[in-house]
Amino acid sequence: MSGSWKKTACILCECNCGLEVQLGGEGNRHFTRIRGDKAHPASKGYACEKPHRLDYYQNGPDRITSPLRRTSDGTFEEIDWGTAIREVAERLSAIKDEHGGSTIFYYGGGGQGNHLPAAYSAATRRALGSRYRSSALAQEKTGEFWVSGRLMGQVTRGDFEHCEVGLFIGKNPWQSHGIPRARVTLREMAKDPKRALVVIDPRKTETAELADIHLQVKPGTDAWLLAALGGVLVQEDLVDHAFIEEHVDGAEDPIAALRGIPVAEYCQTAGVPEELVREAARRIGKAESVAVFEDLGIQMNRFSTLNSYLNKLLWVLTGNFAKKGGQYVPSVLVSVAGNLEKLGAGGEAKRSPVANEPIISGLTPCNSIPAEILSDHSKRYRAMIVESGNPAHSLADSARMREALEALDTLVVIDIAMTETARLADYVLPAATQYEKAEATFFNFEFPHNYFHVRQPLFEAPEGPLPEAEIHARLCEALGAYTDEDLAPLHAAAAQGRPAFIPVFFAKVLSNPKLAPMAPVILYRTLGPHLPPGMQSAAVVWGLAHQFAAKFSESLRRAGFEGPSMVQAEKLFDAILDSPSGVVFSVDDYDEGWKRVMTPNGRFQASNPELLQELATLVDAQPGTGQSEFPFVLSAGERRSFTANTIFRAPEWRKKDPEGSLRISPDDASELGVQSGDYVRLSTRRGSVEVPVEVSAMMQPGHVSLPNGLGVDATGPEGRSVRAGVAPNELTSLEDRDSFAGTPWHKHVPARIEAIA
Repeated sequence: MSGSWKKTACILCECNCGLEVQLGGEGNRHFTRIRGDKAHPASKGYACEKPHRLDYYQNGPDRITSPLRRTSDGTFEEIDWGTAIREVAERLSAIKDEHGGSTIFYYGGGGQGNHLPAAYSAATRRALGSRYRSSALAQEKTGEFWVSGRLMGQVTRGDFEHCEVGLFIGKNPWQSHGIPRARVTLREMAKDPKRALVVIDPRKTETAELADIHLQVKPGTDAWLLAALGGVLVQEDLVDHAFIEEHVDGAEDPIAALRGIPVAEYCQTAGVPEELVREAARRIGKAESVAVFEDLGIQMNRFSTLNSYLNKLLWVLTGNFAKKGGQYVPSVLVSVAGNLEKLGAGGEAKRSPVANEPIISGLTPCNSIPAEILSDHSKRYRAMIVESGNPAHSLADSARMREALEALDTLVVIDIAMTETARLADYVLPAATQYEKAEATFFNFEFPHNYFHVRQPLFEAPEGPLPEAEIHARLCEALGAYTDEDLAPLHAAAAQGRPAFIPVFFAKVLSNPKLAPMAPVILYRTLGPHLPPGMQSAAVVWGLAHQFAAKFSESLRRAGFEGPSMVQAEKLFDAILDSPSGVVFSVDDYDEGWKRVMTPNGRFQASNPELLQELATLVDAQPGTGQSEFPFVLSAGERRSFTANTIFRAPEWRKKDPEGSLRISPDDASELGVQSGDYVRLSTRRGSVEVPVEVSAMMQPGHVSLPNGLGVDATGPEGRSVRAGVAPNELTSLEDRDSFAGTPWHKHVPARIEAIA
């Protein structure tokens, strides 16, 4: 009933904090009150300011309520679902038959809390023979994934709740979170005299203001600073020799390289006082525990993959793994990094078909996508399925990306709103919002207690949109991936209950090469109808629970799920369905981490010849902090109080800075003769825009920033198109990217600023 509190979660960052909401308004379809859910296992009642305006997502402009087909004059017409599914299947099948399924490219797979579609889309891709895919992760994390894979075949997180020293590199958790109860944890760390908060960031962020040590690096010189930190650790013998002897292979190579680092020179290049760098290194080297979090500030910047390697050497050489307050490997239902075990065994990444770019964690580098399309190569991408993503806006060089999307034979978009990408599509298939279906996130990284939360739907979807699970099931059926006869024994078994369903599913589906790839949608079709009302999309989680129990039985047992692994899986699935605030599914000991190091001998492989070679080039490399024609460095996409990618399309949601001002230092503002509110012309090699400025002591001279999530078109109150702010990727370049992983340098865009009279 209206007025009662219902459980759900925020969808605006990876933390997905638990929320309680009240519904009301017209049709009882609005959020009227929102507060943190104290029963949530991770957030425990915490919530920042952003989710309090989630109604702007649920009831945002340009909602799509019917399948759309592009007509010959470029406009769209509404069609029924039967026609849409049939025609999409026919067009994609024709491309598969003529050119091969590998020419059908998939982009997306879920926003910050919309991850179940990624499981269901896998069935559609298998039915089409689609081999290549990408997502936002390929813009951010693949360099770190590659380094982690080579180092240990896994990715790690930091135990900031218990660490003595917390190190954030290119990360402002006050705004971007990334750890549970971020602002509470930061305050606790800052107030405790026995602990230290260390921040590496060119900006004086909210987190840096709290820090004991802020290493305010010049933009783009993080590699020099990280090398200097490592150099101090080695040269002052602050490394953990016993840990290295017991757990690390190849440490002699990076240690030799770091021993030769000219610390004073590199500190000068980075613009940070040498004594402050030495103080930070000594604090790290002498601490009982150190937790580290690197993020987009260095992962979308110059030398990004090298930055990740140097960061990891800091905690590897000081022995901060598998202990309280250090780095850990969480047990997860689904690894968002994919299978890195092959890299841990010395294997190499696969390559894209046209540009020959490395495919890390199964993801094609985003900056190479236009080249993979705009080519006469026989294996070029000819069709795309874009789901819960907006590459026309969110990837580098939007003009070139739009050109590529328009050159496709077929573009199919699955989304809730008419995005910039949807406007270029041949077919647009409307999806339910995250609050109109069962949904979950695979960003479950906590330790020693990890949790999983399937959110129950708060609203019924309006007539027209469907949950992605239903869309993919219909596509697979139209593609002939399975028949009613295939499903008949499963329907019969499911009607008798899950104990009867288990052996039939394992025998009829998982043991059948034809049906096993279709397991997600088959579960949705057969088990889904027997789940609680509104929870049919959670059917795939049953399969994930069984996979997890087979691999992490002891973690489940410690969390209270007793019995053989198959019994544990059933108990876990029941608990997930019955826990509106989420359930702790894994409890681990700290030394469990050693069992999760996936190298052949269970030891870290610290030597990375390619990156050590790049490290050696720093001595002669130019820091690149400014150019004569473009003397400023632009960070294109800063997380602020009221930004959240493009999930919010209504500009009214932003209480502060509705135009998305260009932040600029007081010194630069004075030299340009501008003040807050004045407009300037911001230019890069790719474009030029006019934007208001905000004079901010957060910025150092020569460094400016634009927020993320702005520059989208939305229908305003009078039916006119409204655009607030600058779309950052109208200014970014495809060529500016990391040489190893292809991650873009969005945080280091050469720019020019001119005052407007």
